[in-house]
Amino acid sequence: MASRDQDRETESRRILDRVMREADSSGPSMVTRTARQARDRISASDADPSDPIEYWGTRIGRVLGLVLCAVLLVWLASFVLQNM
Repeated sequence: MASRDQDRETESRRILDRVMREADSSGPSMVTRTARQARDRISASDADPSDPIEYWGTRIGRVLGLVLCAVLLVWLASFVLQNM
C-alpha cells in the first residue's frame, strides 16, 4: 500500500514539475509565439525559396485565405448586428 502511495506521489511531482516548466514565463509568451507562428505561416517560411512559383503561390494563397476569412467575419458580424 505504501509503495502505491509513493508511486502516486512521485508521478504527481513529475507532472507538477512538467507543468511548471511549460508554464515558465522566462520564455516568449503565448501571444508572442502565436504571432510569430502566424507571421511565418503568412510569409510562407515553410515553402521552398528556391522555387519561386511555389514560394509566391503559397504566399498569395495564404494572404487571399486570410483576406477571405476577414471578409467573412465582417459579413457575419454585420449580419448578426442587423438582426438585433
